[in-house]
Amino acid sequence: MTEFWKMSATQVAGLVRAREVSAREVAEDTLQRLDAVNPQINAIVESRPDHVRLQAERIDRMLAQGQDPGPLAGVPVTVKINADEAGFVTSNGSRLQRDLLAERNSPAVDNLLRAGALLVGRSNSPTFALRWFTSNLLHGKTINPRDRRLTPGGSSGGGAAGVAAGIGHIALGSDIGGSLRYPAYACGIQGLRPSFGRVPAYNQSSPERGIGPQLMSSTGPMARSVQDLRLALAAMSMPDPRDPWHAPLPLIGKPMPKRAALCLRPDGIEIAAEVEAALRDSASRLESAGWTVVEVADTPSLEELAEIQQQLWLGDGFAKLEDAVRRDGDPGAWAVVEGVRSAVETMPRDVVANALLRRATAARIWNLFFEDYAVLLLPVSTELPFADDLDLQGDCGFQRVWNAQLPMRAFPAIGLPGLAVTTGFVNGTPVGVQLVAARFREDLCLDAGADIEARGQPIAAVSPVPADVLVRR
Repeated sequence: MTEFWKMSATQVAGLVRAREVSAREVAEDTLQRLDAVNPQINAIVESRPDHVRLQAERIDRMLAQGQDPGPLAGVPVTVKINADEAGFVTSNGSRLQRDLLAERNSPAVDNLLRAGALLVGRSNSPTFALRWFTSNLLHGKTINPRDRRLTPGGSSGGGAAGVAAGIGHIALGSDIGGSLRYPAYACGIQGLRPSFGRVPAYNQSSPERGIGPQLMSSTGPMARSVQDLRLALAAMSMPDPRDPWHAPLPLIGKPMPKRAALCLRPDGIEIAAEVEAALRDSASRLESAGWTVVEVADTPSLEELAEIQQQLWLGDGFAKLEDAVRRDGDPGAWAVVEGVRSAVETMPRDVVANALLRRATAARIWNLFFEDYAVLLLPVSTELPFADDLDLQGDCGFQRVWNAQLPMRAFPAIGLPGLAVTTGFVNGTPVGVQLVAARFREDLCLDAGADIEARGQPIAAVSPVPADVLVRR
């Protein structure tokens, strides 16, 4: 049998649409790959083979009847456990939601199905999607298939680990502070956080979210190539009336000069030597592709954005979150609650209103910045991917993680798109860079990301390293 799991989503869709292979063949290959590697990494916590086969048979019937099943015809996709998928539990990694059965799909899931995707399983995340590590008391721990000593990232860690290991070509995840970009970084794949309003979102199974999370959370894809991200974004972005924030704007904006700003240390942050090397290498790749790269000493303040993000995220509803985490009992989620408690306790009563005012000012400043530059090239994280569960190593461990993630925590505050592009490995450990652009200019991030990607090594799906084998780093 052909190993379709090694191919790109673009290749698989092309073969299925041309009827050179059947969607059923792709489904069987994916299910075999899931059975072979998922027990070692626990990336996918629920899969129903017969359900996958029924989806494949529908696609094949459409093709046989001369109908177009969509641009993702037969492409295996995984869905994060915090997104509604009809007939599945939206557990969000919490024992409190183990019976929360979704009756309808979320908009992005509906869009993927309309595009012909095969939904092959539910991907793991930390409890309430709170960490940059992936474990919970309901589904257990997800392992990074490249090195089990490293975090697979979070909160979309299961999806990233699955894509890296060949379980699904695309993973649907979400990002409010790095939850798509960091798992991609940690697992050595590509991850796109779309602009606020780009991909419609709604969970019928759950109460309406607070206004801060509504304005910052973004649903998006992870994949092994930038082209696959582009394909997935187009499919996921189709309008849906259930999301009042969705903006049905073109995926390609006005032409801009290929001019990138490189900032190694925004706000004066310290970065690992390996991270700096990846940034400078990426700048060189862009220049070889015809970009003008301008190294800037600083940018508008990331600390300001990160503070706004924290206030909008936690300034309203922290008491309810704390209560839910206490009742669930997950130690990782509790570490986050304890780690941010002091900041929350000092917030004034009108913190959300003030944060919204500051958000408008900050967005204006960054809009002007991106009048001069198509993209900003900066770190994903100030460090290489962390050892797993570093945030559980006392307050010092938590603060080290929190501080390192500033370049990801900042931009959701004003809804900007961000792309994590893997650039290679340092003694087996993935490393990469982040590209940020103006709101609704994912196309610029993807253009620059494709140029960086094209001048490096293609990403291949990997087989997980057994538990008794240590990776030399």
